[in-house]
Amino acid sequence: MNTPVLKILYEDNHLLVVNKPSMLPTMGTPGGCPTLLSLAKQYVKQRYNKPGNVYLGVMSRLDAPVSGVVLLARTSKAAKRMTEQFRTHAVDKLYWALVEGTVRPASGALVDWVGHDERHRRMHVVGPTLPGAKEARLSYKLISTLEGCSWLEVRLETGRKHQIRLQLSHHGNPIVGDRKYGGRASFPHGIALHARRLCVSHPTTGAALEFEAPPPDAWRRFDTKLDFT
Repeated sequence: MNTPVLKILYEDNHLLVVNKPSMLPTMGTPGGCPTLLSLAKQYVKQRYNKPGNVYLGVMSRLDAPVSGVVLLARTSKAAKRMTEQFRTHAVDKLYWALVEGTVRPASGALVDWVGHDERHRRMHVVGPTLPGAKEARLSYKLISTLEGCSWLEVRLETGRKHQIRLQLSHHGNPIVGDRKYGGRASFPHGIALHARRLCVSHPTTGAALEFEAPPPDAWRRFDTKLDFT
């Protein structure tokens, strides 16, 4: 397996923003397998000739089969301030998803209660009174319909594990390629979920920052009618 090349979207003394390829774990894999975090640390160490260990804090983690914008903090001070922005929902997280079937209505909001199935390492929609249940909220808008599927813009309001994948599947439109959550259609690489845009405030200057990542080539290979302009 070839080691992926990091695609840098933004960097300064406080932040590093990358476009994560699908099938690369963000962090935390056993056995020394490459992760986005390990590659990013290697990049910072080499680029800035850093001695010793490199600090990077993952602020926006993505599932391994998901591509798109990932924000990392280069200092603990930046990490603390960015964590507070995410905690207070002061960030704007927008995703693209290709889902099976035609989505109706063309725009709306999904609200569910979700819980974690440790045994099968997946999430489920559960009753609100179940111990450990957490509210999951998102809104969506149909961008266009393709043959047999729909292209959605999804905005996360909460950040639950596998939230978009679970909720879209639960409401009848699993993400293309996502076998774990009921998808039947195949996708060239990973699944058709992409963290398209992330808007935050800079941790030291307070300036508004917008990071946008182009989707992988697999999206265009899936259907040539897709227009990313």
